[in-house]
Amino acid sequence: MTEAGTAEGWARALIPQSVESLMEQAEAMTLASFGATVTYSRKVFIPLTHLCRDVCHYCTFAKAPRNAGSPYLSIEQVLDIARAGEAAGCREALFTLGDRPEDRYAVARSALAGLGHGSTLSYLREAAAAVLAETSLLPHLNPGIMDDDDLAMLRPVAASMGLMLESTSERLCAKGGPHHGSPDKVPAVRLEAIEAAGRAGMPFTTGLLIGIGETRMERIEALIAIRGAHARHGHVQEVIIQNFRAKADTRMAGHAEPPLEEHLWTIAAARLILGAEMTIQAPPNLQPDGLAALMRAGVNDWGGVSPVTPDHVNPEAPWPHLMALGAATAAAGRVLTERLAVGPRYAKEPERWLEPAIALKVRGEVDARGLPIIERWRAGTGEPPPSLPAAGETMQTGRIEAILDKAALGRGLEEGEMVALFEAAGSDVRRVMDAADRLRRDTVGDAVTYVVNRNINYTNICSYRCGFCAFSKGTAKALRGPAYRLDLEEVARRAAEAQARGATEVCLQGGIHPDYDGHTYLSIVKAVREAAPGIHIHAFSPLEITHGASTLGMELEPYLTMLKEAGLSTLPGTAAEVLHEEVRAIICPDKVSTDEWVAVMRAAHRVGLKSTATIMFGHVDDYRHWARHLRVVRDLQEETGGFTEFVPLPFVHMEAPIWRKGKARSGPSFREAMLMQAVARIALHGAISNIQASWVKLGEEGVIAALGAGVNDLGGVLMDESITRAAGGANGQLFDVDRMHRTAEAAGRFARQRTTLYGQVRQEAAA
Repeated sequence: MTEAGTAEGWARALIPQSVESLMEQAEAMTLASFGATVTYSRKVFIPLTHLCRDVCHYCTFAKAPRNAGSPYLSIEQVLDIARAGEAAGCREALFTLGDRPEDRYAVARSALAGLGHGSTLSYLREAAAAVLAETSLLPHLNPGIMDDDDLAMLRPVAASMGLMLESTSERLCAKGGPHHGSPDKVPAVRLEAIEAAGRAGMPFTTGLLIGIGETRMERIEALIAIRGAHARHGHVQEVIIQNFRAKADTRMAGHAEPPLEEHLWTIAAARLILGAEMTIQAPPNLQPDGLAALMRAGVNDWGGVSPVTPDHVNPEAPWPHLMALGAATAAAGRVLTERLAVGPRYAKEPERWLEPAIALKVRGEVDARGLPIIERWRAGTGEPPPSLPAAGETMQTGRIEAILDKAALGRGLEEGEMVALFEAAGSDVRRVMDAADRLRRDTVGDAVTYVVNRNINYTNICSYRCGFCAFSKGTAKALRGPAYRLDLEEVARRAAEAQARGATEVCLQGGIHPDYDGHTYLSIVKAVREAAPGIHIHAFSPLEITHGASTLGMELEPYLTMLKEAGLSTLPGTAAEVLHEEVRAIICPDKVSTDEWVAVMRAAHRVGLKSTATIMFGHVDDYRHWARHLRVVRDLQEETGGFTEFVPLPFVHMEAPIWRKGKARSGPSFREAMLMQAVARIALHGAISNIQASWVKLGEEGVIAALGAGVNDLGGVLMDESITRAAGGANGQLFDVDRMHRTAEAAGRFARQRTTLYGQVRQEAAA
């Protein structure tokens, strides 16, 4: 393998193979890492200046002062372009400009002085800062050669930067070559700029320009140089393989353009040399008839496409209409998906790669993939959900079908298989939802069940500091109302009132009050049982159980037995959040661990107390965390059989402390929320029969959609729901019986009241 890592070794491995053979290998690698998704950035093109000290023989972007008009765009002109892009739904402001024109032109120096700047890069910083402050766009800067000081100056105003390597061939800089007379095109100079970006930790775009006189061996050498820089710093977010286009009025106007086959060979070589995880980009406007072939060769990104501004570098090649690009991408079995100016891998770790102010913007916009959430819907907001694509086929459909076939046998899935389902894109999302709904129909039928219950949250005073919780007081007193603690008489009164109003269940949970001990929870159960003798007491999270047992110096099973004998009927499976220590260390570091949560549930099931299981997702987690959580729940269910239902709870972000500090995403996308319901049904098939949707989090329209994704239960009417409301939820405190029936009918189903343990009620509550 040592020889294969050299240019000579790669040449011997690649050049003898047919283009078709290379493409086959490259496509397999691309699909393995990116699935059917092909990304693009919706951008505006801001040509800050057309002046440049270089004289590349193929370029029409750079202009002499007599042809350039005003040397620089004004800040007002920059903002006009940016705002037009923002109005058209763009998210990226691509700044492209000539390289240090002040070193060549007096008019540039004079203009900069009038603007109060000594360099083009200094003015670029002001322009990018204005866009960042005045619009929602994220700047991507292509300013030419930069050193360490330049990068330090520009990094605070950029989500990403870029510099095309183009080639490492010294020959092209010799007299008669396309780069002769262009000091910034010297390969060593460009390579050092790419290294400097790596030292600065800047997400960076680079790439090759092919067909300007370089050989295949020289392309391999350039790709190896990029690979080396990325290996040292990890900062290369994408590599562009751009084909030369001859332009009128340039010295290379008569130079032959590279054929499509040569472009495909280079893309495939880039995929094989740079690896499966590297994003490979080709501009779609420069090869409009070869898009399907480009994707087969290894392309997984189309770069920036603007609905507002032309391609100022290639003005003869207009951008494809986004609908046409989407159709062409879909025709090849791929799914066109928007991204930000910063690539998804880097958007998933914004605190590592971005300045704090930019990291804050990025984190609030993306889903667990690091891709922007396009719709306005967010859990708990009351906004209507978007439509999801209809069923169809993509290049990933075969793999997804194989996973679904395995799941239908009821034997569970591996974590990697669950991740593949969570990654479903485009029409495959509907395919997963439909498969989940078939399993639901076969397992539990068409009834949509619900329980008539009342929430009694007996205190919001809590000594824990869960980052997602806006309900608790004591550590966040300023948020949403005063602290309170209900006395036993009030808890009992509310329970009796609930029973009188037709409730069959009371759900009791609260904060961990510093004065509470194990006797407190026993007293609450006894008070409720005395006040409402026949009601089902569904109470106490694993955190409360752990706290109660530890304060009395008892083991879990004896303490749970005491609670059961006092009248406790079942446990809610809350405090689970995400059962993965990487996540818990961020969102609830002082809470029960995964092992402790499992231990409480195992003990409860052993003493005859059944429970629910939950997941609260969409904050700092990703799909592998979700898959591990489902695996933990299934494994315990196969051991004990004690879970009655699984309840996905999308993170409601609006008042959550961790979101207000900029350290969490803004909840899951609607696609993710539906896939969580569906994948839960699929992954838990054969173990847990009931999958519940939260009307509090999803809203009525979201619940209707979830009823087509494997859901068979809508939980309780939840008189006096307060935890989601404290987080900013707008879907109300009660979902009454009549609304349960109307919602089920809107989904083509029928509603039926149930008991907590999914039994029949003697007489259903009146609407």
